[in-house]
Amino acid sequence: RHGEYEQSCRGGNTVAGTIFGAAAGGVIGSAVSHGNGGAVVGGAVLGGLLGNTVSREIDCDDQPYAFRTYSDGLNGDVGRRYDWNHGRSRGYFQPTREYQRSGTQCRDFTETTYRNDRQFTHSGTACRTSDGQWRFD
Repeated sequence: RHGEYEQSCRGGNTVAGTIFGAAAGGVIGSAVSHGNGGAVVGGAVLGGLLGNTVSREIDCDDQPYAFRTYSDGLNGDVGRRYDWNHGRSRGYFQPTREYQRSGTQCRDFTETTYRNDRQFTHSGTACRTSDGQWRFD
């Protein structure tokens, strides 16, 4: 029996991407802040925005692999490519530049997903707030 997330995701509902992205954002907030509750909640809300944006191109079964890779990339080395693979789908997340914007650490990134012989690429910016969470612009 599928849970609410699985039903929503498999039905093509972007709410599922928001829910999963929120969970991934919470993980990012928790990892960066070492469990600070505010960062976990903030990361969850902001992660939901990312999840809603990119989840349309990532199959439900592949999302856990992709979002874990995004977390690794945001907290890893700039310029390094972070790959994920699951079944016939694959993709990568690559932070391309790190800089300060009004005293805030920001990273530009590129995210690419390959699904059903099609390539989907998104570029964006994530900035770390004072409590350690990443905000996606």
